[in-house]
Amino acid sequence: MATTPEPTTVVLVHGAFADAGSWVPVIERLQAAGIPVRAPGLLMRGLRSDSDYIASVITQIPGPVLAVGHSYGGAVISNAATQASNVTGLVLVSGFAPEEGEALGEVEGTSRDSALGPALVQAQFPTGVGDETAVELYVDIEKFPAVFAGDLPEAQAKAFAASQRPIAASAFDEKSGPPAWKHLPTWSIVATGDKAAGSDVLLSMARRANAELLELEGSHLIMVSQPEPVTDVILRALQKIGESR
Repeated sequence: MATTPEPTTVVLVHGAFADAGSWVPVIERLQAAGIPVRAPGLLMRGLRSDSDYIASVITQIPGPVLAVGHSYGGAVISNAATQASNVTGLVLVSGFAPEEGEALGEVEGTSRDSALGPALVQAQFPTGVGDETAVELYVDIEKFPAVFAGDLPEAQAKAFAASQRPIAASAFDEKSGPPAWKHLPTWSIVATGDKAAGSDVLLSMARRANAELLELEGSHLIMVSQPEPVTDVILRALQKIGESR
């Protein structure tokens, strides 16, 4: 008797200065379509450790996985998918797709569209080694709406600013490992008004990755302001991958 193949699960990975809640509008639409969804949280203490964690989450999911990453989460899924053989494709939503040996801080520094640098605020967090601390980064509460969420209602943008999660500054200095976009089908959604990651950097990375590209007018939080077209790309990726199985 033939067994029914496991359905493809969509794993949504959030970016820096955010959490899994930023995926809620997309999660609602995917669940309404009957798609299994997971949206794990990141500790954001390092690119390698975050990628290892997401790889662990993915490998414990039965059946194939479509990995979707926003911003920093794009770099995470591209690294994680090299360790998780059940990943069948990648979707980058305002997501970074670094080459092996690239550091996100260096790449971000080349952007002419990003306004993130001047908006960052430093704080200290305990490393767990005696009294040692290290630098983590926040986005200035007052600057967050313009940099991250220029197309969201003011109240909603301020709520995202207040609920943002910091990232270790060292995460932006870590060199990326071998990228999964070199061997997996990849889709990329780039917001033309992205003042955080920088639309120019994201477009360049998407084209280098030979990704199927969709440009949308909007902010860095494009999956919140325009969840319908973002969900449509994910569903299209699922369909294409399913046809090739």
